[in-house]
Amino acid sequence: MLTRMTLAPGMNARLLIMVERDDTAMKVGSGDVPVLATPRLLALAERATVQAIGDALGPGRTSVGTKVTLEHLAASPVGAHVEISAELTAVEGRRLSFVFTARDRDSVVATGTVERVIVDRERFLAGLTR
Repeated sequence: MLTRMTLAPGMNARLLIMVERDDTAMKVGSGDVPVLATPRLLALAERATVQAIGDALGPGRTSVGTKVTLEHLAASPVGAHVEISAELTAVEGRRLSFVFTARDRDSVVATGTVERVIVDRERFLAGLTR
């Protein structure tokens, strides 16, 4: 049951990456400059949200992303170290709301929100059409 999960606002995670060539806008096709690509930044933010809730969902449950806002405020070149932090801010039934921030040294690179919804993994996968 969803009510038995141990999810609570304040759960958080941080990840630290060094921007590699594979992370750049040129490589992922979202631009033609050698800086951290916005789609890659979004994927890292989502990874941080997944890590923030860890195993708290219980067996057979997972979460899927449903809504994102992202403000990419500054460029991070290859070699830059970027820390992405995410925090669970609200649990409303199956809906989970997170805020995230990405920093390169003392500068804020990006901020945003991610909404995820808890689903039964098997039921979710069974509902997929080919």
